[in-house]
Amino acid sequence: MKRFVFLLMILLLVLSAFSAPSAADRPPRPGELFPDLDLPMPKNAAEKTYLGLTGEGSFSLGQVKAQVVILEIFSMYCPYCQKEAPQVNELFRAIETNPDSKGKIKVLGIGAGNSPFEVGMFKKTYAIPFPLIADEDLIFHHALGGVRTPYFLAVVIEKDKTARVIFSELGSMSGAKSFLKKIIELAGLK
Repeated sequence: MKRFVFLLMILLLVLSAFSAPSAADRPPRPGELFPDLDLPMPKNAAEKTYLGLTGEGSFSLGQVKAQVVILEIFSMYCPYCQKEAPQVNELFRAIETNPDSKGKIKVLGIGAGNSPFEVGMFKKTYAIPFPLIADEDLIFHHALGGVRTPYFLAVVIEKDKTARVIFSELGSMSGAKSFLKKIIELAGLK
């Protein structure tokens, strides 16, 4: 009997090593639906207006008034995120000055493990012009597979208000204008 239990335990260990990871164990991949997350509503009226949101409480990406949402998962303490901040700001400016993207693409940052105070400090220090959301308890970070930072995702908002991933990568965007061009092409906006 002990031998049977021992063999059964070994079999379960072997099988678990070959099982496919769940969506929560890895970042969303292009073509997949973005997790249906309730994000905290920005408190700043201008940020709500930018995202096309009203009310209080929470929202989902599908409620953002845009065809595409670019998400940056960042941390105030991440030196790579700090270095990337000017490029992400340039991306925002490029979106807002390009007729193929203005009003169609929105940018949103999620501060992994950061409190509202820390997110506010990052926003102020790096003059971030788009909304940033605190993820102090890492709820969104874990739902996105516990990605390292900075991590960039782009989603297309479907007619049924779901969000389909079109881009998902770790690291530097390697140039705001080329990154925007790639997202416009992936989203079919041009």
